[in-house]
Amino acid sequence: MDGFSSALVVALVTIFVAEMGDKSQLLAMAFAATFKTSQILVGITIATAVVHMVSVLIGSVLGAAIPTRAVSVVAGLAFLGFAWWTLRGDELDDSDSRLIEEAERSGRSPVVAASVAFGVSELGDKTMLATITLAAQNDVIGTWLGSTIGMVAADAVAIGVGAWLGNRLPERVVRIGASVLFVAFGAYLIAEGAFGW
Repeated sequence: MDGFSSALVVALVTIFVAEMGDKSQLLAMAFAATFKTSQILVGITIATAVVHMVSVLIGSVLGAAIPTRAVSVVAGLAFLGFAWWTLRGDELDDSDSRLIEEAERSGRSPVVAASVAFGVSELGDKTMLATITLAAQNDVIGTWLGSTIGMVAADAVAIGVGAWLGNRLPERVVRIGASVLFVAFGAYLIAEGAFGW
């Protein structure tokens, strides 16, 4: 597999897993309860594409400036942090609820409302940081496309089958599974950077 394809697959899987149980999924479900699903998915896609484009640019600059082995160790430590963050879980706060209510009252386009809400909620979020981390080591375009597709797919799952999964699969199980994957990625990257594996 070439660098582009490999980056696309790794970013898609990583961001899809990172998004499981994330606040953005809860926001997607809340917006979908008020507006058309297709409009929300378009808004999510626009916001994600823009935020992740910025993320891969930051990651590529960092990756070029820092020695490869150091990037691997730092990325591994970041993934261990993402495991803790995922295990801790996310919840919608009052500002998120206000965004939805304001969008409903204002008559603003649901696409614009979802784009703004998701763009703001993703700044500094673990999926943005994970995308930066991945872009520091992988093909920038592949990482951007993979991370964008992974996030939109995870939010589409939340919208489409969130109610079904909520009744059958405890949120805690999803968070633990995602955290275990982050620990495995983190341990691998630390070993690769520290020992040159």
